[in-house]
Amino acid sequence: MAILEKSKLTGTVAALLSSPERETGLEKAPTDRLNLVFDGIVGDCHSGRGYRSDSRMLRQYERGTPVANTRQVSILSAEQLAEVASLLGIPTLHAEWVGANLVTSGIPELTFLPPSTRMMFSSGATLIVDGENAPCRFVGDVIEKHHPGHGTAFANVARNKRGLVAWVEREGSISVGDEIVLHIPPQRIYSHA
Repeated sequence: MAILEKSKLTGTVAALLSSPERETGLEKAPTDRLNLVFDGIVGDCHSGRGYRSDSRMLRQYERGTPVANTRQVSILSAEQLAEVASLLGIPTLHAEWVGANLVTSGIPELTFLPPSTRMMFSSGATLIVDGENAPCRFVGDVIEKHHPGHGTAFANVARNKRGLVAWVEREGSISVGDEIVLHIPPQRIYSHA
């Protein structure tokens, strides 16, 4: 896309996670490699071209409306996970507890990357950032299991630090240690909002 500029910012894939079962809960298991196809992550419970709208989209659609799946991949940063852990007063906030698929390292303030940013990996696989992933109480419930008395604050302290959701633009495999190059759209503020 001609409007996108290749950024000098790069990051690294710090961790990859996946889970085939949505019913078992939010937690995901670490893996060294993920295969990305147009439907999302092969074998992950959030893959698919579409899904039924849920509580996150009630301002736009009635619950259960068929919509495109722009939430195929959940992305967090190692730096923001550490920051949230510190704010919660716990030693570590494991990406597995937060339902992440991809943890980056080296991308400052990951959660503020604008929609339409392309995250291009060494393999050529590319993700398109849809937007910020708002913190929810379900992550707090998981944290509470591991650190009683600390999970209930998650939704408040993780605001603007919860990462992003994205969808696959170009298929390919990504591995721990791969470089991530960012292609970022122009930054403008829509004054009529």
